[in-house]
Amino acid sequence: MSTLRVFFFIIVYIGIMNNVSAGPLIIDDRSSGNKLASINSEWEFIADTVMGGISQGSLTIKQYKDRDCLCLRGDVSTDNNGGFVQMALPVSSVINAESDYAGIELDIAGNDEAYNVHFRTSNLSRPWQSYRASFIATTNWQTIRLPFSELNAYQTELPFQLNKLARIGLVAIGRDFEAKLCLAGLRFYREE
Repeated sequence: MSTLRVFFFIIVYIGIMNNVSAGPLIIDDRSSGNKLASINSEWEFIADTVMGGISQGSLTIKQYKDRDCLCLRGDVSTDNNGGFVQMALPVSSVINAESDYAGIELDIAGNDEAYNVHFRTSNLSRPWQSYRASFIATTNWQTIRLPFSELNAYQTELPFQLNKLARIGLVAIGRDFEAKLCLAGLRFYREE
């Protein structure tokens, strides 16, 4: 094989690899049929009862408007210093230090209520600390993008560091209401 051909194949291979790495990082595409995410980590339900609250809920596998999804339901109550239910996913082994993802992309539907995405990093020491963004979950499926640059640091001065990400939570929080939030896909995206 000539040097020119070898050089050509190397250039094509590098181009293919750059396109593969330039795509989104799929965290969960809901193809598992259970609570296991695409990254081999399991979703869990957490409520304010861990700190004395009385909010109740569940996390179930469903089909909503022809899409397989994971559905968070619950009654959020601010009584007894409570006020949240959430579905949480450990992600500590997913991101490396060189990652250049710009944000999170969610395929979601719900009940026209406001919800939060909470990111916990390994350098946060208090359970209430996080980096947050809010969104409205409409009754129809929608894909929303939340840039990491627009996250609000909650009760921390530390900057958000994606390479220290430990957990992602989708949270119904802060007021008395009925939660219904369905997730059909979750990805990290890069700027195009």
